[in-house]
Amino acid sequence: MNMPITATRKTADAAAIAGRLRLSVTRLSRVLRRQAETGLTASQLSALATVEHHGAMTLGALAEHERVAPPSVTKLVHKLEGVGLLSRAASPDDGRVALVSLTADGRELLAESRQRKNEWLAERLSRLSSEERARLADALDVLDTVLTQEQP
Repeated sequence: MNMPITATRKTADAAAIAGRLRLSVTRLSRVLRRQAETGLTASQLSALATVEHHGAMTLGALAEHERVAPPSVTKLVHKLEGVGLLSRAASPDDGRVALVSLTADGRELLAESRQRKNEWLAERLSRLSSEERARLADALDVLDTVLTQEQP
């Protein structure tokens, strides 16, 4: 049950805000994953997005970026190769090393998934008042600041 935001809740301490933020982000992430309609797991989508962002890479580099063990990334890549979303080829620098790349189908799947999620979210945001959207934009600026702060 969602409680209305009161003056007391607005002035909550950092721990209370952290809890609310974590819960809201988790819920939003879950809803957006459902909107993606890809049939892939979160790990598979993350791997595709990593390869899209960084370009062709070794399995070891992908495992490092995804923070998973090399055997796990090998299985993941094998599945994504099997459905035509990633391809594996020998490195031009060292033929013994395999590089994984996003296929055209992989690129298209990511683009369509993002579009569906953006459309779903934009439709809901359009229901907010202009003042609420402005407050949300300000909150996103603050969130960006939180995310870019250096670790203590």
